[in-house]
Amino acid sequence: MRPGITLFKPLSRTARTAPAPQPAPPCRSSLIDCAAYIDGLRFDTDGLAEAIHLVRASKSDSAFVWVGLHSPEAEELEQLAEVFGLHPLAVEDAVHAHQRPKLERYDDVLFVVLKTVRYIEHEELTSTSEVIETGEVMAFLGPDFVVTVRHGDHCDLRPVRQRLERSPDLLKMGPAAVLHAISDHVVDDYLTVSDAMQTELEDVEATVFADMRSSDIGRIYQLKRELIEMKRAVAPLTAPLRQLTIRRLVPSDMRDYFRDVEDHLVRVREQIDSSNELCNSILQATLAQSNAIANEDMRKISAWVAIIAVPTMVAGIYGMNFDHMPETKWTFGYPMVLGIMIVACALLYRGFRRNGWL
Repeated sequence: MRPGITLFKPLSRTARTAPAPQPAPPCRSSLIDCAAYIDGLRFDTDGLAEAIHLVRASKSDSAFVWVGLHSPEAEELEQLAEVFGLHPLAVEDAVHAHQRPKLERYDDVLFVVLKTVRYIEHEELTSTSEVIETGEVMAFLGPDFVVTVRHGDHCDLRPVRQRLERSPDLLKMGPAAVLHAISDHVVDDYLTVSDAMQTELEDVEATVFADMRSSDIGRIYQLKRELIEMKRAVAPLTAPLRQLTIRRLVPSDMRDYFRDVEDHLVRVREQIDSSNELCNSILQATLAQSNAIANEDMRKISAWVAIIAVPTMVAGIYGMNFDHMPETKWTFGYPMVLGIMIVACALLYRGFRRNGWL
């Protein structure tokens, strides 16, 4: 670690050569994994207290404890807060979840919130289909510890931990390496979901323009709602990642790694914006098609009404039963009137056909 980095700079080891083990929180189902990492290597222990003792008794500048939790209860997180000195406000946010992506610093502890997304597979997209599922990953990072809290049934962090354990050189960077690996994993999921949404939108677009009378407005609105939901998860993360790349919150050696994650996030945002614009265009085209179809139907109805109006008018006149009606006493009067009505209707039909009304 370089001098001047206070957040992830190891605490003085002289005062912690043999600290008394602190009581560990009770083991519950929310505890996914807990291990000590020293010089890039994992050391399994019998509990959290032993892991903390091992890390703080070591002389390595890169030693830290990583505790992984899934939807913990308030009691368990509060006990961890006493062990690591976590701020009550950050602990409250981690328990209740439903937070916006953010980056906050409390003394020498960094609190990060990341929104996670997952694409839900479905056979057919309907106006009520749920396409995107969201969750959260929160991380407390101190000089010699990392506490990750995951809410939701997706974005498992075990693959992230395993991938880091296969890269000891990266693990030597300390808690900053863990934060990078988690954020990189979350943003990669953004890319996957964004690509799936783009494919879904292209399928809807092809359906809309292939069948002019298809009614896909409900599907389009549903996709637009899901795109807005994803944008709410992705857009606020830009500022926290930018802070990690330009401010002295992480070691300078890690800033290039976070800058790479930021580049991926920019790509996701651009793809979401383009998908949203395409969705708006498809929606406007669908509405225009619906109006055009409605106008075409109205023209057809009006044309048939005009054609039927001619025999209706003639029949209405002759149905008045006056004594002095034209040709009422003539043998061929009735056929002549029928012929006039037929010829008039045929001429009107031909005219409407030429104008495209029928």
